[in-house]
Amino acid sequence: MEETLLKERLRKARTVAVLGAHKDPARPAFYVPQYLFQAGYRILPVNPRFAGEELFGERVLGNLREIQEPVDILDVFRPGSALPAHLPEILALRPGLVWLQVGIRNPTVEEALLGAGIPLVVDRCLIVEHRRLLGT
Repeated sequence: MEETLLKERLRKARTVAVLGAHKDPARPAFYVPQYLFQAGYRILPVNPRFAGEELFGERVLGNLREIQEPVDILDVFRPGSALPAHLPEILALRPGLVWLQVGIRNPTVEEALLGAGIPLVVDRCLIVEHRRLLGT
């Protein structure tokens, strides 16, 4: 995605769903959404292991189908091999942007998302890019 457009999307975004959110503060799936929460974003954590618990002031959801509101960014912390199982839910959710964190790749899913007109950032860290582009 072109840098100016990415910067604008990060600036305008308000709601970030985090697929694979985690409770362990040492894991990126915790400290990345925590950083975003502290930066003022609303975080919708999704992880069936912690469904019903609370993270970042929100109830953890069991799957993406439970989200009943628009999502500006879907931040993904799932292995590339697990992404095909999530593809129908992601397509139904139609987030404004799908962000696959560092090391997460699945060319088939990436192609399907782009083909559906869903913008995609791949193999980049959201904290690093947010700090670089927005200076916070």
